[in-house]
Amino acid sequence: MRKSMWVSLLAVLLVLSGLLSYHAFATTRSTKKYHYSDIPTLYLHGYGGGRSSADNMIAAAEKSGAAKKVLTATVSKSGKVKLTGHWQTGKVNPLVQVLFENNRNPNFTEDGQWLKNVVVALQQRYHIKQFNVVAHSMGNMALMHYILDNGQNDQLPKLQKQVDLAGHFAGIIGMDDKPNQNHLLANGRPAIINKSYQDLLDKRDQYPNQQISVMNIYGNLEDGTNSDERVSNVSSRSLKYLLGDRPKHYEEHMIKGPDGQHSKLHNNAQVDKLVINFLWGNQH
Repeated sequence: MRKSMWVSLLAVLLVLSGLLSYHAFATTRSTKKYHYSDIPTLYLHGYGGGRSSADNMIAAAEKSGAAKKVLTATVSKSGKVKLTGHWQTGKVNPLVQVLFENNRNPNFTEDGQWLKNVVVALQQRYHIKQFNVVAHSMGNMALMHYILDNGQNDQLPKLQKQVDLAGHFAGIIGMDDKPNQNHLLANGRPAIINKSYQDLLDKRDQYPNQQISVMNIYGNLEDGTNSDERVSNVSSRSLKYLLGDRPKHYEEHMIKGPDGQHSKLHNNAQVDKLVINFLWGNQH
């Protein structure tokens, strides 16, 4: 009897906690600034990243009243997805933090499959029909491989908005790129094509046509390297040529100076404002 009482009490506390959390969010909402829906936004970390990679961006979105974190999706090394948290019904612009237990997997195709597993898990449990993604560094490659491998699958939810931070689509400094080694041709194509970029080019026609709005954000330390220290601006900006005229909308933003450093891009007030307005601002 005592055990059942404790279980009941815990259940009541969890419900009250959820209600209080929802009430706190409701008091910060601003329908003048933002539009609200039940479309989830997934946050993908980069190589070696984890919970702290997106914590600041998520906190900024919540503080602004634009969105609310509801779930964490943890993907095991075998690709199994565990969803934790509480997603209450209602138009709260729900946020889902995605964590890969194998956060140093250089197999981008497999990373993309793991992202698919998360999308399918959300579809099965919460019946999502659309979603957005904010990706940092290697997370961009997981996202791109997911899109190009599944973008024509009508059985899956549709990606609506894609935010790319510090994407290394055409090379990583210290691995297969060097500062100022590459440049963009007049048509936007990188002069030097590495294997990772070629793999994406080979499947570019699978990118959904006029469906996804894209925001590409990259950093320039302004130290002569034309990079964010880890990724050259050419590598990040090569996304535009890769996607061609298939996005519904495409825009680029450069973050200049020390705050444009690779890892600082996901802990940057200027980036937070751009992302929040792009995803939920009434002007978009």
